[in-house]
Amino acid sequence: MNVLLIPGLLCDSYCWGPVVSRLPGARVADLSSQDSITRMAEDLLAQNPGPLRVAGHSMGARVAIEMTRLSPERIERLALLDTGIHPLKPGEPASRAEIVRYAYDHGMQALAARWLPPMVWEGNQSNAQLMADLTAMVLRMDPDLHARQIKALVERPDAEAGLARVACPVLLMVGRQDQWSPVSQHEDMLRLVPGARLEIIENAGHFAPVEQPEAVADRLVPFLSE
Repeated sequence: MNVLLIPGLLCDSYCWGPVVSRLPGARVADLSSQDSITRMAEDLLAQNPGPLRVAGHSMGARVAIEMTRLSPERIERLALLDTGIHPLKPGEPASRAEIVRYAYDHGMQALAARWLPPMVWEGNQSNAQLMADLTAMVLRMDPDLHARQIKALVERPDAEAGLARVACPVLLMVGRQDQWSPVSQHEDMLRLVPGARLEIIENAGHFAPVEQPEAVADRLVPFLSE
């Protein structure tokens, strides 16, 4: 059983800690060098031969969908967490470009202070250790990596068409209080994949895998290991 866990924008293995601890041998993807969703998917398929069980969070879920589009015969199970399949929204390229400039002008510490709080449920923002750990993760990145990943998101492929063709078992998961990728987006995805299952994680925002790590692992690990 080959399990691949794909982190999101400015994220790394920290987000998958409890899942990795329960699934020895699970690998966490590195998306630090590419500037396109398709290239990320191609690289991961090349680096991880054979059948795969894949979970992606946020941007990582879009990469997982693209992997399934490129090599549907290789993806045995697909889990998509706190994500969306919508195309670019009006004004999105400009707002993304502004935050890229912000990281270059003010540094990653300032970016973390601006970007992280809206991604975390208000009730969890008082958890000093959680916010410190998330900030430390962002500080392991740099403005160039941030710019590459934002470029990949702005130029993202059509995830809706890709998801509609997925034939393997699919698990959708989202934090109840996710304001960036709300529950409604996952309900839209559920309608595209009638056999999929939707799990809503209570008391969690966009970073459900670290806001409620055990609740996420309790649902994700059995799905990936069945």
